[in-house]
Amino acid sequence: MLLAVDLNDKRPLHEQAADAIRRAIAEGEVAPGDRLPPARDLAAALQINANTVLRALRQLRDEGLLEFRRGRGVSVLRRPDPRVALREKLDRLLEEAERHGYGRDAVIAWIEEGT
Repeated sequence: MLLAVDLNDKRPLHEQAADAIRRAIAEGEVAPGDRLPPARDLAAALQINANTVLRALRQLRDEGLLEFRRGRGVSVLRRPDPRVALREKLDRLLEEAERHGYGRDAVIAWIEEGT
């Protein structure tokens, strides 16, 4: 499982780690029922702290993608629905735009300009 975080990215490392793991699951690198490597190994692969990886894993567990089982590690429950993740990001974008005084129509216009 190839994972990476970008130290220049402004997002917190645990969010980047969660995105990397989520992407690996979505792309089939790990399938439902598969066990993930231990957090220590994931942390080494990502070159970040194991506690940061654990925070990412807990986030994915809370999303219903992973299952923690004592003595058995962390297993993949299901593949993520990309529409759900994109919708959450869109909601955050719209909230951020609104905080800066831009409405939904302005964001839609920016998107249309980019195509």
